[in-house]
Amino acid sequence: MSRIIAALLAVASCASIAHAQSSEPASTSPPLTLERALALAGATAPSLEAATAGVRAAEAGRTVAGYRPNPSIVAETENVAGSGQYRGLRSAETTAGLSLPIELGGKRSARIAVADAIGNRARIGTVLAEADLRLAVTQLYIQAASAERRLVTAREQAGIAREALRAAGVRVQAGRASPLEQQRADVLRINAETAVERAQRLSEVARDNLARRIGQPVTASLDLVWYDRVEGFGPARPIEPDGTLALAAARADATTAEAQVRLARSQRVPDVTLSASARRLEATNDVAAVFGVSIPFPVFNNGRAAIAQARAQSDQAQALRRAAELDAAQDIANAQAEVANAATSARNASGPVLASAVEAARIARIGYREGKFGQLDLLDAERTLSETRTAAIDALATYHDAKARLERLVAAAPSPEETN
Repeated sequence: MSRIIAALLAVASCASIAHAQSSEPASTSPPLTLERALALAGATAPSLEAATAGVRAAEAGRTVAGYRPNPSIVAETENVAGSGQYRGLRSAETTAGLSLPIELGGKRSARIAVADAIGNRARIGTVLAEADLRLAVTQLYIQAASAERRLVTAREQAGIAREALRAAGVRVQAGRASPLEQQRADVLRINAETAVERAQRLSEVARDNLARRIGQPVTASLDLVWYDRVEGFGPARPIEPDGTLALAAARADATTAEAQVRLARSQRVPDVTLSASARRLEATNDVAAVFGVSIPFPVFNNGRAAIAQARAQSDQAQALRRAAELDAAQDIANAQAEVANAATSARNASGPVLASAVEAARIARIGYREGKFGQLDLLDAERTLSETRTAAIDALATYHDAKARLERLVAAAPSPEETN
């Protein structure tokens, strides 16, 4: 009789477990995909607003660099408030005119070159901000998806633990097991329910972090089909760092530094200030023209120190550019290897390994209820299944994170037409 009861309970338990694994409440709204999250984040990202403001500032700086020096109005009165015939305004001589600085040495074109280089760097900075935002949102989405997957798994494990407790109770009542087995099963149930609460909190925190980035609450389910998908088979082709954003930024910095050298050289050439005025002689009430030329005399500051400073900064930028090329090639190669290794681990952990662990746990549950296996066998199978599911989730999260970091490293730099 006890065997019949155990068999009926096994059938009912298997049915209830299958129902628990497939009875996740389906959301009426479509899932929040990664691309949708990226679009929402791009509309409210402060980093993109800051980068866009930097581009506007660079464009305004380009306009300012193209302006020529303003003329000056010159007015002066001589031979006043003296003594004798110069008392009062009787011998006053008033001069009024204009002075115009004339830039020499190509200063204006050098300023424009610096402003163009700064503008180009600012536009590259906008693309960099977009790539960084994409990486940040992708990583938050991965964390939220993995937390949701862990929550689903924890709920399934809690359902299995409750069914195991019921089966242990039946065995104890039938006199086929000691009360110790029921106590062990109850401990497992408590731990499983605690794991559900812990996974629930982590899932809520991950969703809140994603919601802050995209600017709206995350109420829909996430795209777990995307999370479970592993792409890429076979060896990956090497990716060259040329044309990537990292090198584009370093090269733009080097170009700006070289333009600063040209500007410093142009500053060594003194500017000439021409003036033309009209002078009125109070004594005779006559008017005479006055012309003047002003040329600075570079005694103390001849501009050599400024050129040396600009040249040192240019050398520094060139060295940083070469270092960026080496670092980019190394980082891309490492990231490709990480993606390939993570893909292999994810395929194995979520494929045949997980399927074997699920089947072993299923057989152990049925065998335990029918009295063919002991509780230790069941606990070992359940622990193996839980660890395998956790490893599969971690492997998928590692794979998607490595893939996102690789995409950030190989993000294409904008073309010269786009930056202009």
